[in-house]
Amino acid sequence: MNERIREISQLDRLVHEPARLQILMFLREVEEADFLYLQREGGFTQGNLSGHLSKLEDAGYIRIRKMFKGKMPLTVCALTAAGEKALRTYWEQMKNIMPGSRKSEQATRA
Repeated sequence: MNERIREISQLDRLVHEPARLQILMFLREVEEADFLYLQREGGFTQGNLSGHLSKLEDAGYIRIRKMFKGKMPLTVCALTAAGEKALRTYWEQMKNIMPGSRKSEQATRA
């Protein structure tokens, strides 16, 4: 089996899913973000975003705090150290898989 294909199968599927990758990248750029910001910036429906956030929280990649701002509920999300590490690992794996990277070039020659 081609080494690149093998490496693709090793990607963290939780991070690799486009919507969750987008959420992780948003959260990496800010200290924390509220639900409405993520919904607006990502173009998510409430249900879709809620499902993705639950999966990321279950994996320990994000922290979710629920509070009130005045009388309005407010959900705030932040990237955890585990989420940062998962994102960094994902990017390193992708760089190695991409054609032209040293590791991928070595794999195709083998």
